[in-house]
Amino acid sequence: MVRVVNLDDGGVFCFVMGSFKYTVALLIIVYLPLASSGQELNGFDLSKASIPVSQILSGGPPKDGIPAIDVPKFSPANKVHFLKEDDKVFGISFGNDRRAYPLRILVFHEIVNDVAGGQAVAITYCPLCGTAMAFDRKFGEETLSFGVSGLLYQSDVLMYDRQTGSLWSQLAMHSVSGKKVGAKLRWLPGELMTWKAWREKYPDSSVLTTETGYRRDYRNTPYQGYEQRPDTMFPVPEKRTELGNKEWVAGVIVNSQAVAFDLKKLADVPDHKITLKVGDTLLGATYNPVTREVRVTDQSGKALPVVQVFWFAWQGFYPRTILWNG
Repeated sequence: MVRVVNLDDGGVFCFVMGSFKYTVALLIIVYLPLASSGQELNGFDLSKASIPVSQILSGGPPKDGIPAIDVPKFSPANKVHFLKEDDKVFGISFGNDRRAYPLRILVFHEIVNDVAGGQAVAITYCPLCGTAMAFDRKFGEETLSFGVSGLLYQSDVLMYDRQTGSLWSQLAMHSVSGKKVGAKLRWLPGELMTWKAWREKYPDSSVLTTETGYRRDYRNTPYQGYEQRPDTMFPVPEKRTELGNKEWVAGVIVNSQAVAFDLKKLADVPDHKITLKVGDTLLGATYNPVTREVRVTDQSGKALPVVQVFWFAWQGFYPRTILWNG
């Protein structure tokens, strides 16, 4: 069923209701602005974009239609009661300041601008790619604040900074248009695991609450059944076919080389632990299939930033990735 609503700006909202095999229904909202020259979309100047403008697509809502959280409120972990044991949370640790961001909240906001342990951070989440990632918001003397552009590149969220209006790709980890084009994001370590695992590991941590300032049904998700369906909502180049689109991998970047670990295969090896030599670096990867926690370290034991991501998204951005799959 499709319902089209005309907007004052000359665009339209298309509401598409479709049934999935593993759920009752999914509501997809597709926003189709009528750009005049192809050099502007959702109000962003794409004239100097470093990626093909034809591959920058509207994901649905307009700019800030998905509102970032700029004044996050937290509660002690032992006073949080709205989460289920197997809910997934993304957490960061800076010194003794440990914070968890439930995915059931991030799915409605995609970005949290925060300061943890004196570190200005952007907590980002793309439900289409399954990617929760933390980035440094400091660029020299400047601290950027990020919002959701409403645009996608290869099915991944394009963020924008409010200081210059530049677009930033989450998975590519750099700016793709505007005054900051080419600037790189500094990827920060984070941990994704179940709420039960986080609470037991960090009982003195803080947790993002549902007091976001917005009315959302945080008990549910608009992407129910998406993970079980093999196809993607938006086109992504298929350059590697070793795994199914929605197979989970753990992605890391080592000396500019992308590496992916097949989590299903990693769960099957003894102790769920393997080593892999990448160039001169020996990596150790562990995965707990119960807690959903992944850890990748170098030979010194230092934990590397790692993202749990659908295979279609990782191979789309990093087609030359090394894939460990048993």
